[in-house]
Amino acid sequence: ATMTAFGYPETLIREYEHWVVLLRPHQATLGALVLICKDEAEAFADISSAAFAELQQVVGDIEAGLGKFRPYQKINYLMLMMVDRDVHFHVLPRYEATQDFDGTAYPDGGWPKVPDLAGGVKPEASAMVALRAAVKAAWPG
Repeated sequence: ATMTAFGYPETLIREYEHWVVLLRPHQATLGALVLICKDEAEAFADISSAAFAELQQVVGDIEAGLGKFRPYQKINYLMLMMVDRDVHFHVLPRYEATQDFDGTAYPDGGWPKVPDLAGGVKPEASAMVALRAAVKAAWPG
């Protein structure tokens, strides 16, 4: 259900055995992602040991891919799970300056403090397709 809520499969960046990485439909910052565990678990402690083990590779790929797509100053992993209860993280690359992608400005309204999840940009469908393609092209492997 959480995967569908975040636009799967149209927003898919990469699927792993235990995790999926999706482009966040609301871009709180440019390149914002959602990292969702495929295990049926609503608590982080309840995911499988295999999912925990794979998380190291997935996080490494996220940081390498986002860094190649657009160098960021910091990266935040937010595990909120209030509305969408499956184990997932909102992954937000953080930028000191407003970023431009395909003619649209993507500010980081919370920089350098807590990210502004309500701010940012909700790209049109064609912009999402272009953004997804750019992030996927930068992904390792």
